[in-house]
Amino acid sequence: MTKTYDAIVIGAGVIGAAIGLELARKGVKTLNVDMAPAAGYGSTAGSCAIIRTHYSTLEGSAFAFEGFHYWKAWPDYLAAADERGLAEFRQTGCIVMKTEANGYLANVKAHMDALGVPYDDLDTAALKRKAPYYDLHLFHPPKRPEDAGFGEPTGGELAGAVYFPYAGYITDPQLSAHNLQRAAEAAGGAFLFNRRVVDIRKDDTGRIAGVTLDDGERIATRIVVNVAGPHSFKVNAMAGATADMKIGTRALKQEVVHVPMPVDGYDADGMVTSDSDIACYTRPEKGGFLLVGSEDPPCDPREWVDPDDWDRNFSEQWRVQALRAAQRIRNLGIPSQMKGVTELYDVTDDWIPIYDRSCVPGYYMAIGSSGNQFKNAPVAGAMMADLIGKVEAGHDHDADPVAFPLTHIGRTTDVGFYSRLRTINPESSFSVLG
Repeated sequence: MTKTYDAIVIGAGVIGAAIGLELARKGVKTLNVDMAPAAGYGSTAGSCAIIRTHYSTLEGSAFAFEGFHYWKAWPDYLAAADERGLAEFRQTGCIVMKTEANGYLANVKAHMDALGVPYDDLDTAALKRKAPYYDLHLFHPPKRPEDAGFGEPTGGELAGAVYFPYAGYITDPQLSAHNLQRAAEAAGGAFLFNRRVVDIRKDDTGRIAGVTLDDGERIATRIVVNVAGPHSFKVNAMAGATADMKIGTRALKQEVVHVPMPVDGYDADGMVTSDSDIACYTRPEKGGFLLVGSEDPPCDPREWVDPDDWDRNFSEQWRVQALRAAQRIRNLGIPSQMKGVTELYDVTDDWIPIYDRSCVPGYYMAIGSSGNQFKNAPVAGAMMADLIGKVEAGHDHDADPVAFPLTHIGRTTDVGFYSRLRTINPESSFSVLG
């Protein structure tokens, strides 16, 4: 054994780096190990990095509202310099279309009211003033271009929308992970890149004892935290941690479209949007582009992949998403050259993450977070550090779930909401919306 750490975090994406930071601030000697060449080079770099407060559950909304405050005061939270500068939170606000599919947002507005999150309820006329470049005809249900009636209005107009001012996006998601790395290092944490964990060792009692890297190096530790993103299910299997899990994770290919936005000044004035009528979300992208992501409608096949062997090329799904966006923005140009991002999501069976301990003493998980947890990375890091500290001190989290304080909004959250032992949550959107 050449090195010893109190905790090894597998992964240095935005959540892994945040966990490393929060543990280091508690005096834990940490090492983040990542197979990529730098922090945030995997799924984090491909993230749309949207910040919002609305979720389909009250717990998810409270968690996101707490996370908003971290991003709003990002330099103060980091309290550390980064030679590359700091990631920018562009608070553009977010418009969510009211549709039959989302219950005209009655449930979401109730969550916002309970949490004291401001919003503006827009009728159809107010939505037209807010987004004059939108065609407000209904196209629901979402279809594929080969389906009959694609692009043809199905009768009536959108019932309006809800505008959430506490929303926007991070302009450089990879940089945000690098910021967290520098803050963690300032607190005493260490990072190791271009290395892969190939074995998780245990002692005679079954407790975590260390890891072995792909170059043969053996590192001793009593705590391992799986934040391996799309590889999370492989790491769980390596650790022998799946025996009691009722919720699993898989790697899912996702494609994000960048197309030229035919609205002057959209870089500066554009907003985040979510539109279940056409199953797309959007935000401005630098260079005058519109970023278009999918809200995973039932008509689209899902491409589950092996994270070590998958096709990074764009597919027909790129064109499908671009054409769906063009239903709403009629003069949207769709170039023949595909631009955007292909990356992998790490998703659970109900699209709600697992932030939990495991059946293996000393082994923890922050997994299944892709698509809708970038915004929660800082608070997830703080919550995981709190959970690890309490379980290591003897608390039985499975029998008595930890209550974690959301200090910015004056609430607590039941960490058991994110348990590996939970049943599938029927309140989930079962999509990127969480």
